Amino acid sequence: MINGTGVVKTYKQRGKVLGAREVRALRGVDFSIPKGGAASFIGESGCGKTTLGRIIAGLETYDEGEIAIDGVAMSSLKPKQRQPHFRKIQMIHQDPYSALNPTRTVHQTLHAPLSLRAGQTGRSKSWIEERAAEVLSLVGLDPGSVLARYPHQLSGGMRQRVVIARALTVDPEMLVADEAVSMIDVSLRLGILALLKDLRERLGVSVLFITHDVATARYIGDDGELYVIYRGQVIERGAVDTIIADPVHPYTQSLLSAIPVLHGLEQPGEHPVTPLEPLDQDQSEEGCLFAGRCPFRGERCTSERPLLQVADGLPQEHACFYPERRSVIARPMSEV
Repeated sequence: MINGTGVVKTYKQRGKVLGAREVRALRGVDFSIPKGGAASFIGESGCGKTTLGRIIAGLETYDEGEIAIDGVAMSSLKPKQRQPHFRKIQMIHQDPYSALNPTRTVHQTLHAPLSLRAGQTGRSKSWIEERAAEVLSLVGLDPGSVLARYPHQLSGGMRQRVVIARALTVDPEMLVADEAVSMIDVSLRLGILALLKDLRERLGVSVLFITHDVATARYIGDDGELYVIYRGQVIERGAVDTIIADPVHPYTQSLLSAIPVLHGLEQPGEHPVTPLEPLDQDQSEEGCLFAGRCPFRGERCTSERPLLQVADGLPQEHACFYPERRSVIARPMSEV
């Protein structure tokens, strides 16, 4: 199990004209991802979801708060002591081509981590070859036809499967998939999503899915939790189906309202929500972070910051002073 409490991350940017400025990527985020479970982080580009994923995978440090892996607090350990813990968490990057060394064959790509694993566990060289073939089969690739190939000789979908196979070489407990299908041909995306779901069921690995696409988040973690992140703050959290069917925060409603409608098959939501302005990280830090874009803001929203909590008899946590259920998602014509 991986838990986060009050995770804060701030970047300092240096400008030639205005000098240094701070960008608050995360503002005290709490999360919990059980073994074998699923969670999805959704939000616009720049909301902090990728930063949080990289922190969970050990690729970024955090300024405040705590990350605990299987009950062990990472802040209590030295960097070298953290490595075995973070090795349990493997990242699947957005661009499978840049994630693979173009000068290495698939065999060489898998051989390096497997050799390290063999040395740690006292395995033989024959085990390395057997395991390489096994992980490729697990991700739906024929070892005989891909082991000798270079990344440029594979399709985008095949490259992403190789990336996932490489992650499996260290027997991870969690896969962090950051927009894992956004750079793959549309016709191949469902296959990668189905693979991640299958690996979770067959191997018992947890899956953290980072995306701006609500539909893919629902597919991967239909029995998990959904975290809606805005400007580094979780503004709505709960069961995936609960939030998608009955969102109460205006920002969540705006994300769901933006999902394309299948005309002729679906009826648009009755009360779509559109933000008043584009996302601007330089908007006021006072009050609710979404207040400047919210069409339902009140006087209190500009002076007080709502906290994430369960209130108003709703099943999900939310950070809104005026939560209200609105029909924003499309419904099949047969249900109308």
